[in-house]
Amino acid sequence: MTAAELLLRTGLRHFVSAPSAELAQAEIGRLTGQTLDATDFAAAVAALLRDGLIRDPIRLEDQALQCHWRLELTPLGVSRARHLTGA
Repeated sequence: MTAAELLLRTGLRHFVSAPSAELAQAEIGRLTGQTLDATDFAAAVAALLRDGLIRDPIRLEDQALQCHWRLELTPLGVSRARHLTGA
């Protein structure tokens, strides 16, 4: 399974929100039992974003003082993740 597939599957099943990309990467590793290399994680996020499968993970929520990282699939990403999982 590629890092991008792992992120899609995780995004379909879990809400991942963290103060930074590094902590989000660690949380995804905890949820999946898979260790992702930082370079692979960044490349997977960039590819999924480029392909329109996830929303921009860096958010500045209304009234927030700092950015937050969140994994959120687009409708196309949900469809692709469901295809991957056979759901």
